[in-house]
Amino acid sequence: MATLGELRRRYHTEIGKQIVRSSTRAGRSYPNFADCGSRSSLLIANGVAEELGFPRQTSGQIAAQRAGSLFENLTCEFIKHAFTAISHMRPGRWQYLTSQTQISRFAQYSHLQALENLVRDDRDLSTALGHGYIVTPDIIVARSPASHDQINGQAVFLDHPNIATLTPLLESNRSPALPFLHASISCKWTIRSDRSQNTRTEALNLIRNRKGHLPHILAVTAEPLPMRIASLALGTGDLDCVYHFALGELKKVCAALPGCEDQTEMLLAMIQGDRLRDISDLPLDLAI
Repeated sequence: MATLGELRRRYHTEIGKQIVRSSTRAGRSYPNFADCGSRSSLLIANGVAEELGFPRQTSGQIAAQRAGSLFENLTCEFIKHAFTAISHMRPGRWQYLTSQTQISRFAQYSHLQALENLVRDDRDLSTALGHGYIVTPDIIVARSPASHDQINGQAVFLDHPNIATLTPLLESNRSPALPFLHASISCKWTIRSDRSQNTRTEALNLIRNRKGHLPHILAVTAEPLPMRIASLALGTGDLDCVYHFALGELKKVCAALPGCEDQTEMLLAMIQGDRLRDISDLPLDLAI
């Protein structure tokens, strides 16, 4: 079984191969997770790319939307392998999805489909309530309901047919028996202010519209500028935490670059304030 460090290295290797491409502007080379209009972004992104050993690929440029999709898939694969490796910490039957799955497919949010149908078919309700109830997260981690045999696997615990008849964890209590949304993960290859707002809006919908326990609400990004990460990470009440795909490398680069003191200060504030963590922290946090 691969260690967490090995999985992290494989994750970065695949990102370097599949997503990262280099471009040149005004004689300056930069990777495609940098903002070519920001000197700080160029310097930091180049530094992170060097720390991770990304190859300088200039051919086969990738559109931003394609880069984002690949980033989602590779991040989901990393989470799947890492979380499976610690399944003894959080036993269950797990699903990992990246196909823009609607939250109405899960137990806590199944009622939203009926509401969405009513709003769509009734103009007055649409005017009064609006739309946007059904969020489609970039990455979903879901847990399947359990059978009596699974719960009684080590010893008889459920000993009567008329006990625990309402909990959705028992698949026999619901028809259909829907999986539970364990984590909703937003993936942002880079961050712009409008994207930050969309992530927060989706998070608030997940919080307000659930019936049952709240899933983990997380975000993962490769954005090189701490100030832009802050637009997503600062504050509490919506996102659990933001995870950077290479936080250690980002911290090292920012600390070494002259003229990046404000970026470094913001980065440390987010880390010390428990608002920003490394991608390697994410699977362990899912076990909480």
